[in-house]
Amino acid sequence: MPNIKSAVKRVSVIEKKTLQNNMVKSAYKTAVRKFEEAVEAGNKDTAAVEFKNAVKKIDQACTKGVIKDNTASRKKSNLAKKLNEMK
Repeated sequence: MPNIKSAVKRVSVIEKKTLQNNMVKSAYKTAVRKFEEAVEAGNKDTAAVEFKNAVKKIDQACTKGVIKDNTASRKKSNLAKKLNEMK
């Protein structure tokens, strides 16, 4: 454990930020999973709604720096391909 006051504060701040990042990451992974479940079930309307939600969550994670720009673009592209293959 750190002895210096500022180092103690940094540890607590990092713990809070880690929890926030994990929350954002979990939200976007859940949105992607819901989309993929809708695709597997063959529900086009549900898949379209879940696609919009997943893209929104991916963009939020990218904006907050949880995932990088290229990773977000790649994930959105792969989801769009899956949606277009359904139609």
